[in-house]
Amino acid sequence: MALGLRIYVVVFFAYLFLPLLVMAAATFNDSRFPTVTPWNGTTLKWFGELAADSRMWQALTNSAIVAIGVLCLAVPIGIATALFLNTVQSRAKPFLYALILSPLLTPGVIIGISTLIFWRQLGVGGGIFLTVLGQATFIAAYVMLMVTARLQRFDRTMERAALDLGASQWQMFRRILLPYLKPAILSAAVIAFLQSFENYNTSLFVVGYDTTLTVYIASKVRTGLTPAVNALGLILILVTVLLAVAYEVKRRREAVRVVSV
Repeated sequence: MALGLRIYVVVFFAYLFLPLLVMAAATFNDSRFPTVTPWNGTTLKWFGELAADSRMWQALTNSAIVAIGVLCLAVPIGIATALFLNTVQSRAKPFLYALILSPLLTPGVIIGISTLIFWRQLGVGGGIFLTVLGQATFIAAYVMLMVTARLQRFDRTMERAALDLGASQWQMFRRILLPYLKPAILSAAVIAFLQSFENYNTSLFVVGYDTTLTVYIASKVRTGLTPAVNALGLILILVTVLLAVAYEVKRRREAVRVVSV
């Protein structure tokens, strides 16, 4: 049983990381196509090609702007929705829950087209603003799910005790409920940012001329993809790993500090 589990773990991590290793290796292959076979020699020129590709950097900037906008919009909506559903006790709660989750079950193509058609009637054309609105439509549901899961473990007696001691609703929320929800909110914010950053189906129809990174890469696939995209992917992977390591080091130091106190 232990041997089978070890084999499964090895296969699982190979399935996850082998494509990333191949992509990273293709960054250093002196071939105009993103491949590792045949190996035409080792080179660093694709990092120079990446630095010179102003359109890709603009697309990356647009994706970051959209992701931050979605973060600022989807997280408050998701938190408010979770708090609202947590207080509803009527028979309509299952219907409201399903209604709020329905954007997750709707194809991104439909969300993108419907968003574009609706806002065009109001004189709003495609662009970063509309992309934020379109993505926040379904990403807010992810935030709501994560906050709701955290709320289900919340001890409501703490809330009632604070109110009985004279705290206002806002004070109770700020000093008791919000600190309790902080881990779920931070996790939901990260998920919202990543979901927005990698979104393609919805963005394709609402982005207009302000191309995001996923839309730009998809267009490059049709016109001729070069390993400069691999170079960008490698940089993003390294940044992600460094941030994860920094977070883990910070978490362990705080844990040691708490134990020592």
